[in-house]
Amino acid sequence: MVQQQQKDNNMKNNTTLTPVLVTTAHRGVFFGYTDDYSGDTITLQDARMAIYWSADVKGCFGLASNGPSKTCRIGPPVTIQVRNVTAVALVSDEAVKAWEQAPWAN
Repeated sequence: MVQQQQKDNNMKNNTTLTPVLVTTAHRGVFFGYTDDYSGDTITLQDARMAIYWSADVKGCFGLASNGPSKTCRIGPPVTIQVRNVTAVALVSDEAVKAWEQAPWAN
């Protein structure tokens, strides 16, 4: 467990991590940071799952471009391996700020 925490901390402190939006064959939509977004499996640090996004976001690519709005439901951050990746989109600086706020509409 300690080795995994050290690995996580090393990845988190690595300034080369790229913010990405990942979709899967199982209709999952995830935001997170990675140093390698090639392949069918991607490890994401501080990954957040988009449980629900509203029409004002304008779809998955809106999540990458503008980020989630206050009417979306975004899960808490975890480190995960995302499997069966179907698409990876680079996330704008504006969208990163919105994802970090992790809205959860009531």
